[in-house]
Amino acid sequence: MKLWIDAAAVSPERVFGMSLIERHLKAARHQKIELSEVIVDVGTGSAEPSFVMEPRLKCPVRITQTSGAVGERLAAALGDEPLLVTDAASLVDARLYGYLGSKAGSRIAAVDASNQGAVMARIEPGDRSKIATGATTLPAALAGMPVLTQAEFPAFIRKLRRSTPYYLFRVDSTRAVREVERFLFWSNYKGSTDFFTKYVYPPLVWLLVPSLARARVHPNTVTAVSIFLTLAAVPLFAGGYFLAGFLCAYGMSVLDSVDGKLARLTFTDSWIGNILDHGLDLVHPPFWYLAWALGLTGAGLTGGNLSSPAWMAGLVMLGLYILDRLILAIYPRRFHKGLHTHAPMDGFVRTFISRRNINLPLFTVGYYIGLGVPTLYLIVVWQALTCLYHGGRTFWIFRVERAVPQKPA
Repeated sequence: MKLWIDAAAVSPERVFGMSLIERHLKAARHQKIELSEVIVDVGTGSAEPSFVMEPRLKCPVRITQTSGAVGERLAAALGDEPLLVTDAASLVDARLYGYLGSKAGSRIAAVDASNQGAVMARIEPGDRSKIATGATTLPAALAGMPVLTQAEFPAFIRKLRRSTPYYLFRVDSTRAVREVERFLFWSNYKGSTDFFTKYVYPPLVWLLVPSLARARVHPNTVTAVSIFLTLAAVPLFAGGYFLAGFLCAYGMSVLDSVDGKLARLTFTDSWIGNILDHGLDLVHPPFWYLAWALGLTGAGLTGGNLSSPAWMAGLVMLGLYILDRLILAIYPRRFHKGLHTHAPMDGFVRTFISRRNINLPLFTVGYYIGLGVPTLYLIVVWQALTCLYHGGRTFWIFRVERAVPQKPA
């Protein structure tokens, strides 16, 4: 399979610091499709387009100059293997590379009813006759191809716990860049998440992500800073330095959204990054809860009264946290997605159940109004109720509802 990019009209705009050709190359690499070659066709133009090569793309990238209408040039590029087709002014949903690259049969993905906007297609060698060779625009040249409908496209994104229809954008102005970047930013938020991640932190995350992307800061660097803040918060809380601990904790909470968005928006996610990010999210909360208990009892880093009710509450919180995580591990083993994606009710409950980003603001308010210990007890009760909900919901789904996994599209 080859990838053919019409670069006769190259958009000078950059989305999150990358040219559209670079985004095409990164998307193809990210989706791990087998390409024998990438052809960037500049038409009759003499200037080669400027773009950063994708070093991990395991195929040659060739820049060609061919004459004729776009339909003629496209037909000439179609050889004896399937051809993926797009252009240098289109931003394409990366998932389309994986889907069109793996599904045999010619088809076109386009969301503009006028057929003059962004486009991507797969063309089989035997369908050369379906190309309108006299067409002067790529959408018009592909108008005879069967259209990929949203209904047949697998829209569910497991990592984001949400369904998103495939998208394509024509990016040919500064205004279009702003609109596309906003869309991509919000479309990379999880469908079910806590209240603060969904409604409070996004303005701060938006201030950081575009500038970091344009500066080509790797998300693993952001994760490393996040890990440092997470670890630093533990002795600060335990020692009673709550203001400094809160600053570290809230800084980590914001960066926890930044690194994931940055990775997905710039195609720089990695195995080690996912392990560090998700592993940190899983492991650190009980250490913060125990440190809160130590700080509240005055035990500090040197020990002290570890038989106090606050410390006992911290230990109970640790046990409930582990139990809750074990319960939540049951549903994905059968359904291959999280419990909170099962029904709208579960996604709604995820907004305010006991989680770090809910417990942290709650404890902050309680501490500064002089009710730190009672607030810690309240958080323990909330964690217990969360466990009960997850346990009861899992039992209902498996034993009463007897739900079965849906077949993949």
